[in-house]
Amino acid sequence: MTSLSSRVAVGLPGLLLAGCLAILPGTASAVIGGHPVRGSDPARQWTVKIESSKGELCSGVPIEARIVLTAAHCVMKGGTFRVSVIDGHMKRRTIVASHVVAHETFLPGRSPSTQPGVDLAMLRLSAPLPPAIRPVTMGGRIGVGDVLTIAGFGLSREGQASTARTLRQTSLTSAGRYTSANSVMVAVDTQTRGQAPGAGACKGDSGGPIMRGDTGSSELVGIVSWSSGPAVQRVRSVCGGFTAITPVADHAGWLSSTARALSAMLDDGPQPERRRGGRQERGPQPPASAAEPWMRPDSNN
Repeated sequence: MTSLSSRVAVGLPGLLLAGCLAILPGTASAVIGGHPVRGSDPARQWTVKIESSKGELCSGVPIEARIVLTAAHCVMKGGTFRVSVIDGHMKRRTIVASHVVAHETFLPGRSPSTQPGVDLAMLRLSAPLPPAIRPVTMGGRIGVGDVLTIAGFGLSREGQASTARTLRQTSLTSAGRYTSANSVMVAVDTQTRGQAPGAGACKGDSGGPIMRGDTGSSELVGIVSWSSGPAVQRVRSVCGGFTAITPVADHAGWLSSTARALSAMLDDGPQPERRRGGRQERGPQPPASAAEPWMRPDSNN
């Protein structure tokens, strides 16, 4: 593991959170080095798009019919959160989140080294996801050399915001654990091994699923947290090098207890508290116009 740590450290000056991309008009692709997800692809069933009223974009993964898992830094700015999915009729649907909870240890920072805590958060939706969107199965620990699948709605070309908001996926290989202020697993492009530009996460992919296994037995093993450029680069890059993953097996207790608490809540009940900067804050409130249906066709796409 010493060799991995030294390689990752080379890229540290370029480390950046992979998610929370400011939303700009236009559609294209996502995930550096990935390919667009077809309507019949299983990634459609376990990847959702999360947009906030603050104008930010992240990805997420359903773990129950009304519970979506994402990255904690995706919810730190507050606001109202909307989850978009493709239903069984290939129509885009949007559901508002009624409750938001971030891991109590998470403290936002400018880089992984100044961002202690567990980068996980959950959204409770105000209505169930369509039947075509299937909650994932939780998996075990990630091993070195495991072949993983990443999916997300982030940039496909770094620095070009118009290349976000279309679901893409690609394969990565686990390269081991990296620990600074937090502890993550690092995955890299199978061919470039993080030394040269290759596949990986970019802005907007944070909170997206990291899956392991074939189509019939895929399991969720992690959530995208941040990314860096390759270790060797002529032009500064923060995407397509090292993809940092928060492993779900490390936090199984929190995932189980938080999902159970959110499932037991009423939509008009108390909003769960989330911790930010040492202060407890209320989660975002549902929209004022409660008479409107929670799920509706998305007019943007």
